[in-house]
Amino acid sequence: MHVLLASPRGFCAGVRMAVEALDYSLGVVGSPIYVFHEIVHNRHIVERFQGRGAIFTNSIEEVPEGATLLFSAHGVSPQVRTAAFNRRLRTIDATCPLVTKVHLEAVRFATRGYDIVFIGHAGHDEVEGIRGEAPGRIRIVETVEDVEKLERISDKMVYLTQTTLSLDDAARIIKSLKERFPDIQGPAKDDICYATQNRQNAVRELALRVERVIVIGSQNSSNSIRLTEAAKEQGISAELIDGLDELNLEALKGLKSVLVTAGASAPEDLVMAVINVLKEKFGARVEEIVLEDERVHFSPPKELRGLERPTHAHST
Repeated sequence: MHVLLASPRGFCAGVRMAVEALDYSLGVVGSPIYVFHEIVHNRHIVERFQGRGAIFTNSIEEVPEGATLLFSAHGVSPQVRTAAFNRRLRTIDATCPLVTKVHLEAVRFATRGYDIVFIGHAGHDEVEGIRGEAPGRIRIVETVEDVEKLERISDKMVYLTQTTLSLDDAARIIKSLKERFPDIQGPAKDDICYATQNRQNAVRELALRVERVIVIGSQNSSNSIRLTEAAKEQGISAELIDGLDELNLEALKGLKSVLVTAGASAPEDLVMAVINVLKEKFGARVEEIVLEDERVHFSPPKELRGLERPTHAHST
């Protein structure tokens, strides 16, 4: 079996920053540390942090007054920040800067009286956080059919997008919006993040060279789901697995070529575990294909800068 290993894959800069922020917080502050929503959408990462004393919650009211609360990479609404302040919580903001960018855009356009059409998945942590920036001024669309049902409610309209969308899906919806509302504006710079674009581009290019694609990532990871869809859109069989326990070895028998990649919240050790099994079971010859050299780095949350970590602290 010839295995193509896509690069870039796995952790993006925003996920790495958030994971390192929680890791560092546990080392400096100690447990328990409360986290609003999952730190990133990956079951293994969440379970590893739970084992070290992180408590994940969807309710501010569940956090004891005066405790430490870390905001996840997906960001939170102003209402959540206010609730945390009222409970006198010590907050650490690990929101991805690219998500923060969209929050700021929503505030800016809402302040200027724009009707904001947000392209994204209703209920997703990122989407709910951004919608909270301008309650009543942001409408969510997920499909072209949703666009067809939209009515104009303002002379000024703008669209924004969730950072982890499929490029093709977003393009179709934006095209439909522009056809229905020719004067609609968009953000100065594309909202879909560089890592999402790079990973999808790699799958689209490399999937055509293999018989099957394996995407490593959790089922609630939007960008991982999009990678699987990107492969299937090329007519290639693809599966999304959370880890080694979900790998379908039977489906791989007889295949001569496989592509392995990982969503932006999947840790590299899961990728290597799959690669090692492919070597063991199928004598896989692995070729890493680097299509983009990612060098993006985000600074740690300002609340952690200057804090000294104990020398005995654990590292995830």
